[in-house]
Amino acid sequence: MRYRITFVAGLAIGYVLGAKAGRARYEQLARTARRVADSPVVQEVAGLVGAQVSNAGRTVYDKTVDKMPITSLRDFLARPTDEEIELVEWETRVSNGTQPGSGRSDEDGADRP
Repeated sequence: MRYRITFVAGLAIGYVLGAKAGRARYEQLARTARRVADSPVVQEVAGLVGAQVSNAGRTVYDKTVDKMPITSLRDFLARPTDEEIELVEWETRVSNGTQPGSGRSDEDGADRP
């Protein structure tokens, strides 16, 4: 409760001081902010920071792609699961005759040599 009262008191003091400063002070602050934002030095620094952020983003993207080489959702979904890989390997062994019981199988599932 104490913090709430402190917050409300700060809000009230800020409102009173802001109201006393009036529109002229607001306009003065707005002009100063625009002048700083339009300054060539500030524009140059903003451009450099933007380029560094862009480069950092590209670096993070490249590192992520190296760890997870998925180029698209379609690529990801087209990859077989571990179970599918095991099934294909098993089917290959059975068809090559490298696994016991690789004879012909009837419809009822009985293996015939």
